[in-house]
Amino acid sequence: MVRFLWNLLVTVIGAAVGLLLTALIIPDDFELEASGFIVALVIFVLAQAILSPFILKMSVRYASALTGGVALVSTFVALLLANIFSDGLTISSLLGWVLGTVLVWLLSALAGWIVGAVFLKNKLEDRKG
Repeated sequence: MVRFLWNLLVTVIGAAVGLLLTALIIPDDFELEASGFIVALVIFVLAQAILSPFILKMSVRYASALTGGVALVSTFVALLLANIFSDGLTISSLLGWVLGTVLVWLLSALAGWIVGAVFLKNKLEDRKG
């Protein structure tokens, strides 16, 4: 249970960092509203969690060459759903959709990796000391 909660926390932090940094990098095409950010974040994280396994299964079954792009596809679909069902995210151009998808995917992954590495380092130091 602790591992599940930790993974959830890392995922939420990574997604929040990815969305915020993307909005800072391409502010004209990828806008976040403070008032709806939490709703957009929750929709994005839930969509990612639900869609990633489904899209992976479909790509293995019907288009195995696309299996490597599952994370990008699920990021795109999760952004689409967050854009549609919340007032917190507005993506207004093709550049926003393409670059936004890549940036959110990359920055979320990096943030999750960094948060996980910092936690692991702290945990190892606690065991030594």
